[in-house]
Amino acid sequence: MTTTKVLISGSSVAGPALAYFLHRDGYDVTVVERAPDLRDSGYAVDFRGAAFDVLEEMGILSEVREHDTKMSGTVLVDEEGAEIGRLPAEAFAGELEVPKRELTRILHRITAGDVAYVFDDSITALTQHESGVHGSGVTVEFERGGTREFDLVFGADGVHSKVRQLAFGPHAGALRHLGLSGAGFSIANHLGLRRSGILQHGKDTAIFLLNTGDADRLTVSLSFSTASPALDRRPRHEQEQAVRAAYAGRGWQVPRLLEAMSEADDFYFSSTCQVHLDRWSSGRIALVGDAGYCAAPTSGMGTSQALIGARTLARALASAGGDHAAAFAAYEAELRPYVAENQALGQETAVTMFGGGGSGGGSGGGSGGGTGPADAHSA
Repeated sequence: MTTTKVLISGSSVAGPALAYFLHRDGYDVTVVERAPDLRDSGYAVDFRGAAFDVLEEMGILSEVREHDTKMSGTVLVDEEGAEIGRLPAEAFAGELEVPKRELTRILHRITAGDVAYVFDDSITALTQHESGVHGSGVTVEFERGGTREFDLVFGADGVHSKVRQLAFGPHAGALRHLGLSGAGFSIANHLGLRRSGILQHGKDTAIFLLNTGDADRLTVSLSFSTASPALDRRPRHEQEQAVRAAYAGRGWQVPRLLEAMSEADDFYFSSTCQVHLDRWSSGRIALVGDAGYCAAPTSGMGTSQALIGARTLARALASAGGDHAAAFAAYEAELRPYVAENQALGQETAVTMFGGGGSGGGSGGGSGGGTGPADAHSA
């Protein structure tokens, strides 16, 4: 019997998790990642609900718990920095929170010996065929690695998924902007925070400062209202200019943060978007995690949803006995109600924060939670 060859694009969370389950079920798995190595970016991710069952099934729950950030909560301050309230750790950290880099390393370690990882490459074309010289499958063209044949292809490559773009159409048709964008970076911990955060929330902006374990560093999130996610694809200097314009004339920590922003070597910018599609598969190609149904950082459910989605997809394939069409239909039927709940949560939180909630492309309802697109706790 011929082993089914699958390609997964993306090595963050959904990709390696899916790779783990598919290899366990006897698939020949390759993961392609456009970054030159494991991504060390991202701040903290949290877990809720059935995600713990997935971690347990993968045999890594205890190890993941060892990296608990043990956040103590967040202080709310006014524009002058005076305390006006407090939020419990669970508000942002969920039931368990760990640095994203630690989760990424664990997922890679448990799959690296069995799964072929190809870094510093990306997919440039996908051609499906149900008959012909190569039989049934997908011809995949890579930017650096030539052309290869696979039986199935999965996009686990995030909100701006290349697989989704190639197989489902332009990003504008899938993305729903929730009205927030922002920058994230780290600076020296001049405030002396210890496993805690400070949040200043205004009409159109939010400043979130936190320390998640490294005593010497503060993570900074500067979020603000935007009409579209267009800045995501603009050069860094334009992104910084937009941040400065949003925070012009502000006091407290703002001048110091804006100065540090330009010097940061870990600067990151993104918009709070959701992904809405009428279907998550097209022939032999399917999407998992943010690529197919991002609920937005404001939902606080991204990492949990990625893990649960990966397991659900793998189980559907195992139950279908090789019938990928039946498997993809079962995967979507089971997971859509869960995704819809998370997207509704995300949109409600965005509206509560800045009155956002859906300018831009996309269809269907849905939404998220958190402090903004560059939320240090975006999941």
